[in-house]
Amino acid sequence: MKILILPKFVRQFKKLPTEIKKSAIQKEKIFRSNPFDPRLKTHKLRGEFEGYWSFTVTYSYRIIFDFTDKETVRFYTIGDHDIYDV
Repeated sequence: MKILILPKFVRQFKKLPTEIKKSAIQKEKIFRSNPFDPRLKTHKLRGEFEGYWSFTVTYSYRIIFDFTDKETVRFYTIGDHDIYDV
């Protein structure tokens, strides 16, 4: 699976605590092999974020993404639940 990472995502990732970064890297490896692995709790978003998906990094942290095609996704944001505040 190809993952396109947007600049905003990179900026947010750099600001995360080290332990969250480690968890995000581990979850990204799982995501590459199966985006719907139950450990990720991948789900569609609704409302303002209709058309986007989210998966769990830790209890508090999420990654928001979308599918561009069957083999490619875009990572938009990473953070706690504040990432849902537009």
